[in-house]
Amino acid sequence: MSNKRILIFGHDGQLAWELQRTFAPLGHVVSLSSKQADFSSPEKLRAIVREQRPDIILNASAYTAVDKAESEPELASTINGTAPGILADEARRAKAIFVHYSTDYVFDGSKMSAYTEFDKPHPISTYGWTKLAGDEAVQSAGGEHLVLRTSWVYSTRGSNFLLTMLRMAAEGRALQVVNDQFGAPTSAASLARATASLLALPLAQPMNSLNGKGGVYNLCNAGATSWYDFACDIFELAHKLAGRPKPSITHVPSSAFIRPAKRPRNSQLSLNRIEQVFGLKMPHWHDALESVMRELFATSGERFHLRVA
Repeated sequence: MSNKRILIFGHDGQLAWELQRTFAPLGHVVSLSSKQADFSSPEKLRAIVREQRPDIILNASAYTAVDKAESEPELASTINGTAPGILADEARRAKAIFVHYSTDYVFDGSKMSAYTEFDKPHPISTYGWTKLAGDEAVQSAGGEHLVLRTSWVYSTRGSNFLLTMLRMAAEGRALQVVNDQFGAPTSAASLARATASLLALPLAQPMNSLNGKGGVYNLCNAGATSWYDFACDIFELAHKLAGRPKPSITHVPSSAFIRPAKRPRNSQLSLNRIEQVFGLKMPHWHDALESVMRELFATSGERFHLRVA
């Protein structure tokens, strides 16, 4: 265990929980909830950073209600745009490394192949615009930073697609899932472990330095699928791991769901840069899903006793 002080924001969320679990053996971890660190009043975050004196800051806090953001653009902008910039500025002043988690929603989804870090962002939702503002604010602040863009995050806890599918099936509800949006389902556990790998040298060295490797990177599980095929895989694994019956699922186009915010059709993110710079190989999304579901059924599988639809 190093003597590095690691400050995590977003304790209430699924990613922060995995970050805390992963980094606990690696340093002195303080994880703060939204009540302890109110991102809607971002100037107050300065005092928190100065009091904690961290070596590494992991920002997993965000306004993630994609549809609701359309009616709360100012709040979403404050939490997703202004607050990360202030934290990055304080990290620079403290000579700490700042890690910020971003999203595939900074892109419009019109590209036919995977997005790279060098593609120009063009969000199509308020949520996407506010997250892009946060990315840019972190970069403008300078200092040692990583902006990690990810996609379709899920875990054994919180609110996410995996748990929603299992719950709906358990309730015997009709399952309709879109089959024309593509991306990489990414487990929060994979993100946390990858983050620890990226910070292996700074954790082991006296200086808080990324050795010139800071910047914007895509970070998600490898491979790609549709939401519909992701759902099918969830129930295949539920059957394989826990003998659950497979529910009936109907695939539908995105147009079947009228929502306030648009979603990108293509959320695929290229992992070439992070592989080349850090030598990091991410596990395939299917393998990560099986790992998460093994843990889920080992701890709380009875919550998801599926009925035949």
